[in-house]
Amino acid sequence: MLAVIGPNGAGKTSILNCINGFYQPQNGEMIFEDRSIYRLRPHQIARLGIGRTFQNIELFAGLSVLDNLMAARHIHLKRGALAGAFYFGPARREEIRHREVVEDMIDLLEMEPYRKKVVGLLPYGVRKRVELGRALALEPKLLLLDEPMAGMNLEEKEDMARFIIDIHELKNIPIILVEHDMEVVMDIAERLVVLDFGKKIAEGEPEEIRQNPLVIRAYLGDEESVTDQ
Repeated sequence: MLAVIGPNGAGKTSILNCINGFYQPQNGEMIFEDRSIYRLRPHQIARLGIGRTFQNIELFAGLSVLDNLMAARHIHLKRGALAGAFYFGPARREEIRHREVVEDMIDLLEMEPYRKKVVGLLPYGVRKRVELGRALALEPKLLLLDEPMAGMNLEEKEDMARFIIDIHELKNIPIILVEHDMEVVMDIAERLVVLDFGKKIAEGEPEEIRQNPLVIRAYLGDEESVTDQ
């Protein structure tokens, strides 16, 4: 689990946008599973197995939790519109398989009470959980989480941190996490990269980063404030 941290405007979200195809870098290259993804579009990158959540919730507000998660399964659908219209035979069996994956995500994220609720009517913290579930429903090989705890209260943050750890350990999915809550980041990340004005100024384990003078000066504050944490 890699955390990317830094001040506002450091380029954290831009990194995720480059990885999943929303931005086109000016130079360099990006390799995923020995393949260049430098010029691929977002849907092509999703098909390779890179899932994503966003700072601002990007869900279908008028659909249920179940339908939002099922929408993420579209890249795995094999049957065409004609077979789906009749909903018998192979198309029905395929949907049952996809429903099983989605129900697994709902159980993992403890969303059973909300599964048929309209997303737009749910509390903010639950909607953030739904977005995480939708990213997981892609069955990603790599998961990008862009401030998954932003705007949450303490209890919601604790739940989200637990879910992220479970995903990493139980599903064995590598995670790149962008998050401003340093207490959470230091607790759950295995490695950190620190950006400042688009440049990497440090990389290492949490304790190394906590004591790094460049990081202290650029982001974490003076040494006394770090020690107090």
